[in-house]
Amino acid sequence: MALQRHEIWVDFGLSGLTRWFHRLGGTGTPMEIVAGAADWGEGSFAPALLEDALRLLESPLPTRTLDILWCAATEREYTPDRWIDGRQWLRQIAEACVERIRKDDPSFVPEPLGPAPYEGRKDTVLAEIRAVGPALDQATAEHPYQSVPDVVAALEQAVTQADPDLGFRLFLRAMKAYRVPISESRYDLYHAIGESFGYSEFVVDDGDLLVTPSPDRSP
Repeated sequence: MALQRHEIWVDFGLSGLTRWFHRLGGTGTPMEIVAGAADWGEGSFAPALLEDALRLLESPLPTRTLDILWCAATEREYTPDRWIDGRQWLRQIAEACVERIRKDDPSFVPEPLGPAPYEGRKDTVLAEIRAVGPALDQATAEHPYQSVPDVVAALEQAVTQADPDLGFRLFLRAMKAYRVPISESRYDLYHAIGESFGYSEFVVDDGDLLVTPSPDRSP
């Protein structure tokens, strides 16, 4: 049975999958990692992962943008001739999720998603991405080993053309992967935004956000 998002105490959906790749990228084939994620919690992870993959597949985002989003969230160097293009990769993720869901519901058929449910939070998410945009772009584009171009622009496209919820989660993953520092006040704001999306607090920060203490507070 699919869990409600507030019941999932780890990052979920596609952003959660990128965390699996960031942590476990060398311990199995890509599809083995996807299958393991889809099976997490007796299959409770699969519906959210499928929804995110379909949300991007149904969006007008170009393949290059999808590739950039994946590479930034998993801390992988962006190369145009990578092993698979973004849309094909999302289709394989979706197929793995459908296969896992059908173990419990053999008649399951995914339906078109329709409009993203959190359109009203688009401007809030965009404001946070833009607030740290220069630092995030510098950290990703100038990384000596895992450089990724145009990350902020790709995240903005994800928010405006796909889903503000997913865009925010991918933004958080990129901030964590590249260790972009934020203030305590911004950290609190991220949690407030996550709460408005119905996240568990550990979706916003699983210990990987880099928070710099305010100068007027004791360490």
